[in-house]
Amino acid sequence: MQQKGSHSTRIPKSGSISFGRSKADCVIRSISAYGAALDIVGDGKIPDDFALTVIPDGDLRRCAVVWRKEKRIAVAFY
Repeated sequence: MQQKGSHSTRIPKSGSISFGRSKADCVIRSISAYGAALDIVGDGKIPDDFALTVIPDGDLRRCAVVWRKEKRIAVAFY
């Protein structure tokens, strides 16, 4: 049973991961007020903490990786 206000959006969106002077593209598979599931595009190494920009919204969120599995990562927002 989901708690009120904690629903996630499951419509894929484009995203951009920023860390230091580097960037990587991703597909946001699901997103909520607390975190997101991301599919990483390309073979770049993604650090444990980074900034996620939701495209085209322009929303910038600070993220910490919760788990990784192949090209998919789950993040918590802080």
